[in-house]
Parts: sequence; C-alpha cells; structure tokens
Amino acid sequence: MGRRETTRQKLFGAAITLIAERGYSATTVDDIAAAAGVAKGTVYYNFGSKPELFAELLRHGIGLLISELRTAATGQTGFDGVHAVATAQLQFIQRYQDFAQLLMAEMWRTNRDWQPILSELRGEAVTAIAEVIQRGVDSGEFDKRVDVRFAASALFGVVLAVALDWLVYSPERSLADVRESLMLIVDARLRQP
Repeated sequence: MGRRETTRQKLFGAAITLIAERGYSATTVDDIAAAAGVAKGTVYYNFGSKPELFAELLRHGIGLLISELRTAATGQTGFDGVHAVATAQLQFIQRYQDFAQLLMAEMWRTNRDWQPILSELRGEAVTAIAEVIQRGVDSGEFDKRVDVRFAASALFGVVLAVALDWLVYSPERSLADVRESLMLIVDARLRQP
C-alpha cells in the first residue's frame, strides 16, 4: 500500500470511530486530523471536504461489504446461499462494528449530500443478496411468491439491525449462535408452503 493510501486509511479509521461515537455533525475535520495523527490540510488534500471524505468512506466501507457478499454468494443457491451471504454480513459487521453503526445511523437519512451515493451502494449490496434469493426461487427451493428484491432488502436490513443489537447488547453470544437463530426466522419465510 502506497503512502497516500496509507494516509487515506488512517483518515477513514479516525472518521469512522469519531462519527460513530459523536455523529457526523459533531465531528470536525480538526478532530479527524488529530485522531489520525495528521495535519488538517492532509484531510483537505486527500478528500477536499468533510462531506467528500464521508462519501468516500461510505464507498470504501460498503465496497468491502459488497465484495464479501459477492464472494460468499459465489456458486451458492437457495438456503446455502442465503446463509452464506447472511454469515458474510454478520462477520463484516463484527469486524467493522463502528462502520456498521455509522451506516445504520445514516442509512435512512434523506437530507444528506451523500444520500444518492449511499442509496446506490445499498442497492448494490441488496442486488448481491437478491441474486442468491433469485437462484433459490428459480431452483424451486424458495416459494415462487417471494418478492426477490424486497426479500433481499429485508435481509440486508435485518442482518444489519440484528448484528448491531447482538454486538451492543449480547456480545457474549457467538456468531454461530446468532446466525443460527437468525436463519431459523429467515428460512421460515423463504420455504415453500
């Protein structure tokens, strides 16, 4: 990783932590620079502005999630595929809890400059999940009445909410236990009547 990319990663890390703790509005460029151990000008050099930094942060974080969802979905169909993408999302959130909290806080706000970017990226993540669900419908493993896009959107949101609830309120539970409990609910809704 080059020097500029290393600096950008430090800025992303500092911004994620601070914004997850304080919120976007209460976090300043000075705060981000200090937490990253760089000069304030470095933030502007790399991103131009705080909103641009945040938009790039969203692209970076959700891009990682999409990559992990697509990798998990490769060659998978039906219940195995849904379990694989849900597990990948749970693992991502466990690894990047601060980013997931930030994502949860910003996901449904419509008055932000980066809302179109967030909407587009969320759509890509939902599409990765929808492709797996569609394969389950096509194979006859899932109920043909399943609204694939809506089911994928619901799964994305449910896993995000359940994972954060788990990590904040029941961190002693294992990922396997959380996954098993979640999949019992999801499987029941997708199963053929």
